[in-house]
Amino acid sequence: MFVDEFVLEFPFLEDIVGTLNNFIWTYVLIALLILGGIYFTIRSNFVQIRMFPEMFRVITEKKSDGTGVSAFQAFTISSAARLGTGNIAGVALAISVGGPGAVFWMWVIAAVGMATGFIESTLGQLYKVKDGDRYRGGPAYYIEKALGKRWLSIIYVILIVITFSMVFNALQVNTITDSFETAFGADRLLLALILALPTAFIIFGGVKRLVKVTQLVVPFMAIAYMAIALYVVVINIDAVPGLLGQIVSEAFGLSEMIGGGFGAAIMEGARRGLFSNEAGIGSVPNAAASANVSHPAKQGLFQSFGVFFDTMLVCTSTALLILLSSDALLADEQGAAITQAAMSEHVGGWASAFVAIALLFFAYSSVLGNYYFGETNIEFVRPNSHWLTVYRIGFLILGVAGGVATVELAWTMADLFMGLMAILHIIVILFLTKTAVTVLKDYTEQKKQGKDPKFYVEKYPEIKNTECWGGQEESSSPHRE
Repeated sequence: MFVDEFVLEFPFLEDIVGTLNNFIWTYVLIALLILGGIYFTIRSNFVQIRMFPEMFRVITEKKSDGTGVSAFQAFTISSAARLGTGNIAGVALAISVGGPGAVFWMWVIAAVGMATGFIESTLGQLYKVKDGDRYRGGPAYYIEKALGKRWLSIIYVILIVITFSMVFNALQVNTITDSFETAFGADRLLLALILALPTAFIIFGGVKRLVKVTQLVVPFMAIAYMAIALYVVVINIDAVPGLLGQIVSEAFGLSEMIGGGFGAAIMEGARRGLFSNEAGIGSVPNAAASANVSHPAKQGLFQSFGVFFDTMLVCTSTALLILLSSDALLADEQGAAITQAAMSEHVGGWASAFVAIALLFFAYSSVLGNYYFGETNIEFVRPNSHWLTVYRIGFLILGVAGGVATVELAWTMADLFMGLMAILHIIVILFLTKTAVTVLKDYTEQKKQGKDPKFYVEKYPEIKNTECWGGQEESSSPHRE
């Protein structure tokens, strides 16, 4: 095909990045993710368990005025970034490399990551700033405001723009073009150029246009994909208990330890789990900060549920779909093609096209979410500058380039920059955990009193440099419900 002449291959670069990846993930990041998540769990008094029912309540709240977006809209922006290739291609890659045991370690990362997600998104809300009729925030903002380290904020901005707007953007488009080539024999370069057109229309229209698109696409794509996966699980329900047992046993099995599969299971489960739910790398707080809610902990709870939804529900559905299929799939296919072949085996040949279309929705919504994360950080450095236009044009160009790059290079680069982001950000929120826990205690105390919690920063003189939480009287609060 025409695109074959343009596929980007850099074997030397892949070797260098691969070596860095192995070092970071083997010796630093997995321990940091798990131990950090355990620390956040303990400090928050197991917030992901004791306040799980409350997560469902806050999803129904509406914003009080025309400022910002609602809690649900902020959730769709963050889910648009979460629900992507990690849920289909990432899970398949984890199983093909790390075996069924990798799924267990995806669960572990998600279980402790729910506490991590609460801490980071609560901080994103607490230190947000008002920008006209909307709010902005995220790690760059709370690094500067809470730690007083603007230079460190700039480093984080560079990392998140490279990671999401360049690498992840390219990876999402790559997965779309690869799956459509498999299902329909589509020309990858032509498809990448076609995808750039609606993307340009949306991103030059601003965040409100982005919200409208993600609010429609995210629930639809998740329900449609999970409905098919659930159907496959139900018709094979007798085999599910055995598969769950296999996942757990191979996560700790003696044969896996001796053969090296144990390390591969942890490594791939952690990588793909983090790529999918993003808990700890600091991307989601950018979306969480955009919400207009009465208390920062509400977005913390909501985004914590997002981690559960992404990994425990969507990723597990994909994993069971694959594991219910013949073992030959893992040897004959790779990436999204494994999921396509697995679904085709269960429901017919049309499923390959369905997965390609589902991936289009999953990955394309991630492209939009990734764009927003970059935009809000560009605005942190240079508000209302021409750099935003440069960024938008560069985002479109890199998306097209990603559409014709090799799958291996795209995933390897994603792992590296995601790892660097996570290391920096988890260290930052370790220093700010006390503040997030203070906000959580304020929320739970008001709940015990039967109140709909509202946060007033004057009650906590140790919390400084917040812009949106002043005013002791409810009538003066911009967050009155």
